[in-house]
Amino acid sequence: MLIKRSIRFVLLILLTVAAIASSGEKDNQALNNSLLIQLEINDVIGPATADYIERNLQKAIVSGGMAVLIRMDTPGGLDNSMRRIIKQIIASPIPVISYVAPSGARAASAGTYILYASHIAAMAPGTNLGAATPVQFGGIGGFDDDKDKADKKDDKAKPLSDSMTHKMVNDAAAYIRSLAEMHGRNEQWAEKAVREAASLSASEALKLNVIDIVAVDVTDLLRQLQGWKVKVSGQELILDTGRVEIKSIKPDWRNRFLAVITNPSIAYILLMIGIYGLVLEFSNTGSVVPGTIGGIALLLALYAFQLLPVNYAGMGLILLGIALMIAEAFVASFGILGLGGIVSFVIGSVILMNTDVPGFGIDLGLVAGFALSSAVFFIIAIGLILKARHRPVVTGKEEMIGLVGETIDDFTGTGMIRIHSENWRASCDQPLHKNEKVMVTAIDGLLLQVMPIQTQGDE
Repeated sequence: MLIKRSIRFVLLILLTVAAIASSGEKDNQALNNSLLIQLEINDVIGPATADYIERNLQKAIVSGGMAVLIRMDTPGGLDNSMRRIIKQIIASPIPVISYVAPSGARAASAGTYILYASHIAAMAPGTNLGAATPVQFGGIGGFDDDKDKADKKDDKAKPLSDSMTHKMVNDAAAYIRSLAEMHGRNEQWAEKAVREAASLSASEALKLNVIDIVAVDVTDLLRQLQGWKVKVSGQELILDTGRVEIKSIKPDWRNRFLAVITNPSIAYILLMIGIYGLVLEFSNTGSVVPGTIGGIALLLALYAFQLLPVNYAGMGLILLGIALMIAEAFVASFGILGLGGIVSFVIGSVILMNTDVPGFGIDLGLVAGFALSSAVFFIIAIGLILKARHRPVVTGKEEMIGLVGETIDDFTGTGMIRIHSENWRASCDQPLHKNEKVMVTAIDGLLLQVMPIQTQGDE
């Protein structure tokens, strides 16, 4: 009995020691999983990029990957999309490594923020980062505090656009400083990249503690990361990159489709197709095809626009312009409504995208083409459709009303008449004689209601 109690006591001590040892190792845990998920950002950062990074970062976490490697070459992108990506990186329980590569690549603007937010920041020789000044509609450049103070001495009151610039730049500077502080990187240069649009080469960035590693390629990067300590979610992890299985995930059909429809020019074209289709359907009810295509195109355009930085004043001007051009087809305004509609349409199209970020504007040639085609379509085409609706019917059974025929035989009530060399059953309230002229007054299925021509003339 005593032996059994001793054994239990020893086992209890061993389990307690094992638990304490394992809990002590949690803060200095080695990542032995060999799976490394590689993602790529090779263009302007937009809604499709954010969706791609978000979904595949979650896949990497679920699959128990050692880390995620994001190869980056971007001129920047949209603020909302950038912040979505950064939120996912910060919340990730596994390390995220951002690597600006190959040589000649860059991590400008939004790419700089992502680089600062990553657990490990690396660059290839011959690459650069920086120019992180926020850009909004109307164009906003970098500025510094000294110049700002001098401007305040010269001007008693700042314009509204300058106030907005101050707010945006100050917000961006605070944001990137917080990211730099999170990973112990150079906060002063981070703020300089925002306020003065400063840029650095890879070697300079390493010297100034803006990045962690300069690596020639992925193999060199993994070699340098062997045994690297990184803090993730409050825990210090040790990377084991000696034997790594790299799994590269490319954008799938969903990302490619999202990238296409969130291209502002494509979204603009879809909007126009949707409007054209619905106008055609309403002006010629029952045609089905224009309404179906227009409805699908319009829904896709609205989905794309809710992901993009849209200026709703621009959208309102586009719709007003279309309404004025349609009104021109109904009202004889001597072109005033049509001209006003074109002007409203063009101005709305130009200011529709509320950003100056490269790759997220609408081509002016496309705007001019749609303005001209819309004027022709709404003023001429809709006008012709309306005129056609008021023309007399010339085909079908309805066109027989008012036609004159001739009775084949004498009859009272129902008999046969000849119209257009065709024999028809006819009904009349009066007795009719052979070869008597009659006029069709109504149609009931295949039975014609007629009346004698002579009787109509007497009345």
